[in-house]
Amino acid sequence: MDPATSSANAALSDEGQELYDLFRRPQGRSRPRPDERAAIESARIEELTVGGNRVVTYRWGDGQRPVLLVHGWESRASRYAKVIAPLVELGYSPVSFDAPGHGESDGDSTTLVEYRDIITALHASCGDFEAVVAHSFGVMGALLALRGGVRAGRLVAVSSVPDFGYVVEAFRIRLKLSPELVTELKHRIERDLYPGEADMWTRFSVFHRATDFDLPLLVIHDEDDVAVDPEQSRRIARVYEGQARLVTTRRFGHGRILGSPQLISEVTDFVTAGAHADVQQTEVAR
Repeated sequence: MDPATSSANAALSDEGQELYDLFRRPQGRSRPRPDERAAIESARIEELTVGGNRVVTYRWGDGQRPVLLVHGWESRASRYAKVIAPLVELGYSPVSFDAPGHGESDGDSTTLVEYRDIITALHASCGDFEAVVAHSFGVMGALLALRGGVRAGRLVAVSSVPDFGYVVEAFRIRLKLSPELVTELKHRIERDLYPGEADMWTRFSVFHRATDFDLPLLVIHDEDDVAVDPEQSRRIARVYEGQARLVTTRRFGHGRILGSPQLISEVTDFVTAGAHADVQQTEVAR
């Protein structure tokens, strides 16, 4: 170990290590809810290996017109249970996965790079996606894959986390961290979680290379979301003006929105209708 590395490691505190472990690991592994079990039991369950971890994947339908469903942090594929049946009935083939450290997959954590690699592997086996539907943290992973060569006809961004800096800032606020601990946490993220990922604070963002992104975009957020500020989705709609449509719901919060009748209707209409060329005003689903 060179002196510079040794000095950097010496500066990393025990408290910083505990915070880093808390940051990178999902707090609990969710299980399918009773109303989600039928959808999971009807899936063709397969496996792939990403980052040394066994990743469980799920497929429905006949394989034609695949639609990728990407879950968020501390979530799992089964959270899309109420979206799956309507898509199958319309002739689409939903595809999803449990990220490492989530659902039935191995590991104790995951990264956006692993999301990208899983999505890339599914794209290689399924072909181009008719659409990608992503939630929360998964929106960043989906966009990273789309910018990396995965092809899809359109994108739905639900309760989107805007960038990786937002994740760290939310963690800082929740735990009331000092500036010194935040600096240390960022160093650990760069060194241990995303080694070799140059300029990750810029690239891991839904706004990165926005002018290069030309897919029709449906942005959905609930006004009662306390995990991610709804203003972030309004920002996304403004940045992608001309190709985005913003829909706002109420009373569903951050996670339950995935099972809401409004979301199911909006997603199925968007997937089947094709491109939405013009931005429309926010629609409040009551």
